Amino acid sequence: MNLRNVAIIAHVDHGKTTLVDRLLQQSGTFRENQKVAERAMDSNDLERERGITILAKAASVQWKDTRINIVDTPGHADFGGEVERILNMVDGALVLVDAAEGPLPQTKFVVSKALKVGLKPIVVINKVDRPDARPTEVINEVFDLFAALDASEEQLDFPILYGSAKQGWMADSPEGPKDKGMEPLFDLILRHVAPPKVEDGPFRMIGTILEANPYLGRIITGRISSGVLKPNQQVKVLSADGKMIEQGRISKILAFRGIERTPLEEAEAGDIVAIAGLTKGTVADTFCDPAVETPLPAQPIDPPTVSMSFIVNNSPLAGTEGDKVTSRMIRDRLLREAEGNVALRVTEAADKDSMEVSGRGELQLAILIETMRREGFELSVSRPRVVYQKDEATGQLKEPIEEVVIDVDEEHSGVVVQKMSERKAELIEMRPSGGHRLRLVFYAPTRGLIGYQGELLTDTRGTAIMNRLFHGYALYKGEIQGRRNGVLISNDQGEAVAYAMFKLEDRGPMMIEPGWKVYRGMIVGEHTRDNDLEINVLKGKQLTNIRTTSKDEAVRLTPPIKMTLEKALAYIEDDELVEVTPKSIRLRKKHLDPNERKRAEKAREAVA
Repeated sequence: MNLRNVAIIAHVDHGKTTLVDRLLQQSGTFRENQKVAERAMDSNDLERERGITILAKAASVQWKDTRINIVDTPGHADFGGEVERILNMVDGALVLVDAAEGPLPQTKFVVSKALKVGLKPIVVINKVDRPDARPTEVINEVFDLFAALDASEEQLDFPILYGSAKQGWMADSPEGPKDKGMEPLFDLILRHVAPPKVEDGPFRMIGTILEANPYLGRIITGRISSGVLKPNQQVKVLSADGKMIEQGRISKILAFRGIERTPLEEAEAGDIVAIAGLTKGTVADTFCDPAVETPLPAQPIDPPTVSMSFIVNNSPLAGTEGDKVTSRMIRDRLLREAEGNVALRVTEAADKDSMEVSGRGELQLAILIETMRREGFELSVSRPRVVYQKDEATGQLKEPIEEVVIDVDEEHSGVVVQKMSERKAELIEMRPSGGHRLRLVFYAPTRGLIGYQGELLTDTRGTAIMNRLFHGYALYKGEIQGRRNGVLISNDQGEAVAYAMFKLEDRGPMMIEPGWKVYRGMIVGEHTRDNDLEINVLKGKQLTNIRTTSKDEAVRLTPPIKMTLEKALAYIEDDELVEVTPKSIRLRKKHLDPNERKRAEKAREAVA
């Protein structure tokens, strides 16, 4: 069987999902008249909205007499748990780079993983039709990046193609020819990527992607390392340390043909397949013949750097907008998520009403919360906290540090350097990146970056691009200044009244609109001073029988601060929570009762 397994590696928005669309179309996978959604591989609603790939996916195309399995990898370092395992399934990688932007940190993250597992890359310079394209310089940057990541001589001798996935062509030079479509890329994959290495022996496969299917139960995708697999075959599952997890029969074997899955009667070594029928085996486990005793080696996974508490929603409005509100439902949902996503760690808190969820970054956790609210869950979440480590030799505290690359217009570089230094970041490099823009590289503590994205866009009028990558653990950098303003807190429950809000405008900007439901202890605005203030937003105008001119009847309110989920998570302090429901995002104090808040504050001061 002629087979090639290849991963596509690219930074967010460099066009990898569009490239896969073109490969599917030009290989004849889709019929001429078949209607196909744009970005066919981004099947998840959140992926389509945000324009990013979160989950790894596979597709397969037939070219001449060879089948090419294509695996689309996530570009965000937050979803790195997916990336590491996927690269063990493939024998080659397409590194897709934007002809104007060049290689960016997420490219660096996935490429470093790919080079480490010994893959020989093919470099594809995409978007050469952009007016600001600079393909020759970008190739030099890619070479420098590979060299910096300790690529071998063989890996540095990479083949290059230029083209535009959007226009549907690839060629050996940026000028073309453009009439061969994707043919040069298909032919290069067949020449440059080795067929899968197949070992002798009985059936063995390492689990790479896990998903739940309402009809088939748990489905595990992976590449068969050795042997043959048939439906109804007896298999066992071994953990990474060789312990037996379960035994069972395979109920169904599915393989990708195009973007559809089709059942197989027999799967051979080297192919990427999905199997159903087992109940406990998970990602990084070895699925094998009952005779096999030793598991296949699994890739170690980078540690989580950020954690949050997911708490049962106990606000007065709990249960009014969602239908999944109990601690058992939240617990089961999070444990199910952790099964499929190895980069997440879920532990139960001592009080049983909350779960501690740790992940690679606040984006990964925000995506999880957004997914849950769309499924009908109501919950409260705490501010993201970083996961510290103790230095074993000296006992000193260590914190996660990230490499941050910010592309910014020259005129705004001063404010970016100032804000980053306030957040205890260290400037490593500053160089021009063309078009009056600078590229700034920092090493910054993860806790200093929580919530900085929005502030950066405000400071640079929306022109800066920030990319982050986990760098390592370093000694604690000291205190970082948090939010400087206090908040306005509602002192009663009801519906907000425009007149009351108008009278309170000099106290600070509001976060609610007239008619919104509020409750005691809910945060309704930001105070202009540094202390918290309780206010009454329910007080209507006293009606009298004295006529007034109509001009004081119409109340003109300043538009409120709009809180998105990410903005809310970054905004709150340690004594506050974000209440998330399918319809609303509200901010609140952890203790709704003012007396309880005072007691908690005193207890905190006593400990400090």
